[in-house]
Amino acid sequence: MKGFSRTFLLMAAMTALFMGIGLLVGGRAGAMIAFGLAAVMNLFAYWNSDRMVLAMYKAQPASEALSPGLLALVAQLAGNAGLPTPKTYVIVNDQPNAFATGRNPENAAVAVTTGLMQRLTMAEIAGVIAHELAHIKNRDTLTMTITATLAGAIGMLGNMAMFFGGGQDGRRHPLVGLVIMIFAPLAAALVQMAISRSREYEADRVGAEICGRPHWLADALEKIAGNAHAIDNHTAERNPATAHMFIINPLHLHAVDGLFATHPSTVERVRRLRAMAGNG
Repeated sequence: MKGFSRTFLLMAAMTALFMGIGLLVGGRAGAMIAFGLAAVMNLFAYWNSDRMVLAMYKAQPASEALSPGLLALVAQLAGNAGLPTPKTYVIVNDQPNAFATGRNPENAAVAVTTGLMQRLTMAEIAGVIAHELAHIKNRDTLTMTITATLAGAIGMLGNMAMFFGGGQDGRRHPLVGLVIMIFAPLAAALVQMAISRSREYEADRVGAEICGRPHWLADALEKIAGNAHAIDNHTAERNPATAHMFIINPLHLHAVDGLFATHPSTVERVRRLRAMAGNG
């Protein structure tokens, strides 16, 4: 229920932002059109946002040939968490990273990159999977995935307003379009930051309990963070509104990536985990 309430508030906030942009661009008629678009988008995002994100990253169902041992590991850890076994996907990308998605535990999925499978030990991978299962258990995934979809849409709407900006008198006002173009992605980034930081700490804590070895996740976070700053994830760079879904922020190429610094400090996350393990 808590996850649904957060998602409802998020959808309401995004709808209000859409209507505000519509009002600036087209007056009352623009606000009503924006409301209609937001309503359709919210419904679509609720039912389809997880599949959209998986398709965006060209995620493929995991198999023993592609990712040996992964399916068994996910099933074992899901049992530890008291969850249905989620669908498991692999993304062909050299940057080690992972995310979870889905509107509820019964319709959840975990996606890992080939870089994660190649660069981490099975113990470290177990820590990462446990973290993602914690997001599913905490019902974070619906909010995370819908945020990615709607924030991306708001960014595109802001860019469109630059070219189609107008006022209630129907005349073009490029300055209004410029303001919207700047404000919309900023607002989306603020929403992401508001829902992400405390969520990651809690997923780390619950994930450590699921796998039973906090240092596995701590070691994984250090290794992923080091590689994420050196290895590009071009799909994430083209779609920065999805950055908050990953266990470690995948962005580092562009100056705008700082707007999507949705994750808490890796150093602090590792410190807390090592304290849980009795090594802090």
